[in-house]
Amino acid sequence: MSGLTDAERRGARMLAVLLVLGTISDVYRAHRPVMAPPASAVSPVADSSVRPPEPDPGARAGVEPIDPNTASVEELDRLPGIGPVLARRIVEHRVRYGPFRSADELLGVQGIGARLLERLRPFVRVTAR
Repeated sequence: MSGLTDAERRGARMLAVLLVLGTISDVYRAHRPVMAPPASAVSPVADSSVRPPEPDPGARAGVEPIDPNTASVEELDRLPGIGPVLARRIVEHRVRYGPFRSADELLGVQGIGARLLERLRPFVRVTAR
């Protein structure tokens, strides 16, 4: 006598089956080899060790880098990868902990990781305070 009705037992069995199927699917995806694209799909490069320098996205777009110490939420929101929530977090971090001394200190803002910071570098210039 488990105290469950027949409908509750059926629901619990269905939930258990779904959990098992989800686990099997996750294990399959984790162990499935990732196939490389066919050699014909890869464009040949004469010398892969010599690459032209990447253009500065900020210069290419004609965008003046902004200072996260003086920028408003609206200005920060225009940066690539920064939405209104993350822009508010940057401003709140600046208010709580003081001005940023370098762009690397943006890593202290929840939601900004190393990849996003590298994407932001061309658009951010921290001035000494």
